[in-house]
Order: sequence, then C-alpha cells, then structure tokens
Amino acid sequence: MKHLLCLVLLFCAGSLSAAPKAQKATLYSTTASERMVKSEIVLSPSGNAPALVVFTDSLEQQMTGFGGTFNELGWDALQSLTDHDRDAVMAALFSPQGLNLVMGRTPIGANDFSMGYYSYNDVKEDYTMRNFCIDRDRYTLIPYIQSALKYRPDLIMWASPWTPPLWMKVNEHYSEKAGGINKTRVGYNELDPKHNMTGHVSKYGHPTGFKMMDGYLEAYAIYFSKYVQEYAKCGINIQKVAPQNEVCWTPCWTSCTWRPEDLYVFVHHYLGPQFEKDSLQTEIWYSTINYPFPEYLRTILECNEAHKYVKGIGVQWTGLQALPTIHSEYPDYDYMMTENMCGDHENDWTSLEQTWQAIVHCLSNGVTSYNYFNMVLNETGKSWWDWPQNSMVIVDRATHTYSFTDEYWLFRHLSPFVQPGAVRLKVSDGSNTLAFRTPEGKIVVVIYNPADATTKISLNVEGKALDLNLKAKSINTLLL
Repeated sequence: MKHLLCLVLLFCAGSLSAAPKAQKATLYSTTASERMVKSEIVLSPSGNAPALVVFTDSLEQQMTGFGGTFNELGWDALQSLTDHDRDAVMAALFSPQGLNLVMGRTPIGANDFSMGYYSYNDVKEDYTMRNFCIDRDRYTLIPYIQSALKYRPDLIMWASPWTPPLWMKVNEHYSEKAGGINKTRVGYNELDPKHNMTGHVSKYGHPTGFKMMDGYLEAYAIYFSKYVQEYAKCGINIQKVAPQNEVCWTPCWTSCTWRPEDLYVFVHHYLGPQFEKDSLQTEIWYSTINYPFPEYLRTILECNEAHKYVKGIGVQWTGLQALPTIHSEYPDYDYMMTENMCGDHENDWTSLEQTWQAIVHCLSNGVTSYNYFNMVLNETGKSWWDWPQNSMVIVDRATHTYSFTDEYWLFRHLSPFVQPGAVRLKVSDGSNTLAFRTPEGKIVVVIYNPADATTKISLNVEGKALDLNLKAKSINTLLL
C-alpha cells in the first residue's frame, strides 16, 4: 500500500451497550500537515452490515507496550537545547501527556550511534574485570536515562552490547568488516581486510567473532554482571539483557557475530550461572536475532534446557521473517521487537507507513513489546559512521529548536493506550487492524485504510455497528 490511513478508536467497553441516546465522542486526527486536531462527533448505530468486527471476548497476547533507544548521539543533540526545551522533549517521550513510553533500550558499551568506539574494560586479558568502569556513561547515557526516569519512574530498561571488548574478539577489533558503508569511504574503519569476520564457515554465513575459550567467556559473564550492578548504583534497574545485538551481521561498525551453538554455550554455561551466583534478577533474552530463517533460533531452542536461563526472544530487521514460524513453534516465550527499521533520514509519511506495517506484522505474531531505535537525533541524523537514520525528534543545533516527525505522531496514537496489561484482541481483518482491551476495560481499535479520500467504514464492537467517516491519509483517535 502506497498510502495508508490509521485510526485509533478508544471505546469504553460499558458504553457500547444499548443506550437510548446517540453517543458523543472526541476525535483527535493527525495527517502529514495537521497534528491531533480535536473535534466532537456523534456516533449512531449503523444499519449497514459491519465491514470490520472486533471480537472482544477473543484474547491474544498480553502487551508490555512501546519503547525507544537511548544512544549517545541523542543526548549530544539534546545539549543544543535549553534546559526547559530538553525537559519538554523528554516529557513528550515519557510522560502520560506524551508517548508515555514503557520501555527503554540502552547499549552496553559502544554502538553505531555512540560517539566512537569504547568498552567498559579495554585492558587486555583482565579476566577478573578489575578495570571495569562505566564512567564514560555517567556523562552521556546515564543522565539521558535519568531524565526519562523523572517522567516514567517505572520505565522497563533493557540492554545489549554491539560488541564485546576488542581483546575478547577473534580479530581484536570493534568492527568485523573492513571498509566503509556500501563499499565507500564513508565510515571507513581502517580494519585490515585480512581480519574480516565475513567468511562463510557455517550455514548461517559467518563464524563466531568471540574467542570461545574459558577465560574470555568467564570474563564476559562477569562484564555483564558488573554492568547491571554498576547501573543499579546509579538508580537504573536493568531488567533485561540480550547477549548480542544482531548476531548475524558484520557491518563496518561495532559488531560481533555468534553461531547459535556458541551463543547457547555462553548463555547457559557462563552468563546464566554468573547472574545466579551474583543473585541478579535481570532476565536474559535470546536477542537480538536478525537471521531471516527459523533454523538459527531452532538450533538454540532445541538444546537441552534451553529455557533454563532465558525468558524471551527478541527479533529485528530480517529476523521478522522468522518470527511467525518461531512464535508458532515456541509460543511459551515472551517476544519483543527490539529495533524498529530505522530508515535513511526520510522522516516522512513513508517512514510512518513502513513502521506501521512492521507493528502490525509483529503484534499479529505474538510480540508483546515494540522498540523504536533513535528517539532523538540532530538535524543530520548521522551516526559516527555517517549513516543518516530516522528519529522521533529532530534537534536543529543551529537554531536550538526541535520538531517531531510523523513517526512520533504514529506512536502518539498508540503508545499511551497500549500500556502494560493491555491485551490484544482478535479482529476480522488482521492484515490492516489491531485491537486491544486496556486494563481499565476500554477497547482500542487501530485500523489501516488504504484509501486516498475520506472513507466511510462500518465498525462492529460488542454487537454494536457504527458508521465512521475517516479523513484521507490520517491517524485518528476516538475517545468515548
């Protein structure tokens, strides 16, 4: 679909019972040129056959909600704003009057939107982690997260590394592929091509980039444990960790590939036991999986006691292709979309459409939480490796101003209503519609309409059919 209409309808379940009067409601409508335009409307029972049915007694997964990622370059961009405006941006993301985001992701060490390479211990062969230190984060990631906690004290935090310390890796470099982006000099990392980790030594297309020896595996487990404990001292409770971001990709920035058998060994023989030894309650997830076929996760999940230390499964990018099969075969795990596809700095309605399609796909296949990537970037949107990406908020450093993108407004029509405890409901048109029952008993119906003009639809909820007129190419929230 080239153009989509998105409708978010919020109904009080009890108000849909038979009533002698027409029901009044408040409608908030967003288009590419208008944001949250408020109008009062009257809903009357329809005499037409309903085109769309929400089955309020057919419950699917219980939701956790939506989240975003804290990256160094986001906090750096926010420093261009006044204290007042910086707080306004954080409120727009995390307060009940804004997106009211439920989750926050943060990197363990450097990632592609850090201000360069680093880890928490670059002292070679420090197996006891004597030199482990998070002091860099105290000036970047930690204040960023703490500013969010002011508005959302119960924020669910989870973390993952893009790379281990370089001395724990086979090629002893933060990257795994020499060169720059798309075979250009852009983002060129000066890695010797002889140290590439792109060899096809397994059916997954890559070797394991980690040194699979006891000393390194034990040290890396301690590294994770110290990270969780040090962040806790800063008032940040890391509730979930993933052992690796994108286990099957070798970009020219921070990365580390893992064969599934090796990932299992690390989690079940080192990381899980270390957390147990240190009495940590932090969950471990098999994440973030970006292999497009089910075989990668099957290889792990069919190992003996694969579930012992692992709570859930996180997928992103091409991993979404394997999601329907994996969720069907292993329904007892919790599932998370770990990173929204981040675009190329389009920041327009096409980005909104792509994100909406991904949300529908993920939630229709068992995902309980959905994470955006960069919440905030500067006007260039560029990473340290010069890849410009999308964000919810753009900060213009020259004018010291900020603006919200279309994707921000998409999440504004979703995240405040899909909070922890909401339950997804079955709908008659699963390709274009999502529906939820909130813990308060309200019904949220999200509809994609591909028409380019104002469109009339009939909606059936709990036996009541209602005719609604929807603006072209709009997102709408109906409050009843």
